[in-house]
Formats: sequence, C-alpha cells, structure tokens
Amino acid sequence: MKEYVDIHVVLATPQDMEDKFDAPDEAAERINFILHCIYDRADDDVETHWLERLLHYTWETWHQTDNLLDIDDDELLDWVDHTLATWDDADNEEDY
Repeated sequence: MKEYVDIHVVLATPQDMEDKFDAPDEAAERINFILHCIYDRADDDVETHWLERLLHYTWETWHQTDNLLDIDDDELLDWVDHTLATWDDADNEEDY
C-alpha cells in the first residue's frame, strides 16, 4: 500500500548532491522531481516493499548521473513511465 511509504525519507537535500554537482540545489530538485513522479504514478495498491525498492533504485540511478541537470522533464517522465512499466520484469530483486 503506497500510503505506508514515506516519500520524504528518500528525498535529496542539496548536501546530498554537493560532492557531485556545482549546483546542488538544482540537482536535489531534479532528483526529487523524479522520486515524486515515481511515487505519484505508482498504483495506490502497490506493495510497500515494491515501491521502496523502486525508490531506492531511482535514487541510486540518478544521484550520481553527471547529466542530471541537462535532461528535460519530458525525458525524465519517459524514464519514470518505462521504469514503472518494466520494473516487475527486471532482474533487480537482489540489488534493490
């Protein structure tokens, strides 16, 4: 159940991003945009563990991505939709 996942636990702060990005405030906003999209677009009745793993995967995928600030919203939304659609098919049980 999605309502049992606290999205605020996984959101980035500028301090999380300052080692990698010259604009840590903007980088934190970008990754938080992606995390919120994952959360908002997930089904309401999704299993808690499933969503927690997916949010962890999203954080790990994007927090070190050099071109995070160069990717537009539409491309990020495409990534979110693709990830949500294929997450069950991905071999990620052991990693996330």
